[in-house]
Amino acid sequence: MTRRPRFLNAIAFQSAAALLGAGCVAWAAAPPAHKGIANLALTLAIIGVAGGVLRLALAGIPEAEDSFLLPAPVRAWLQFLHTLRWMPWEEGAILGVVWLEVLHASRPWHTAVLGAALLAYLLTVHLAESAASPRVLRPQAGVLAAGAGLLALGAGAGMLHAAGPGAGSALLRLIAAGALIAAAGLVLPQIARHD
Repeated sequence: MTRRPRFLNAIAFQSAAALLGAGCVAWAAAPPAHKGIANLALTLAIIGVAGGVLRLALAGIPEAEDSFLLPAPVRAWLQFLHTLRWMPWEEGAILGVVWLEVLHASRPWHTAVLGAALLAYLLTVHLAESAASPRVLRPQAGVLAAGAGLLALGAGAGMLHAAGPGAGSALLRLIAAGALIAAAGLVLPQIARHD
């Protein structure tokens, strides 16, 4: 079995990050919410995703150490690259997407799917930036699985709570609390190992 070159993996992850980012924006924006504030959040999300994709696409271009003697257009290009790499594009995109989702009425499963897609987006951006294989995420598989379980439990509890208080809602909250403690038990050894 032949291995793909690293640059092909990077291009695949860059494309996947672009598609996941665009999908998250579209998912959170539908159906359209309040006009004024939703337009601002949508603009922030689109700019964040587009800036992040552009940053990933231009990540391989090296920066000059000394640009004093370079022509003005080259210095402007280098300043653009520096600004592009400095800005927190993904954080802005996440902020805009979450803001769009908050503007809608309660829809637990829609929000849970969005949460999973945002996590996939951030992991894909990380893999694209580091040019690493998805195998680097293997040590975090337990934590990711616990997070997915918590996301599903949270969505279920939200749906039961929307239907009205009752024994099922209380039981689901109790299970979610136990799952949260188990997830913390998975995360703490990971944190201790990295310190």
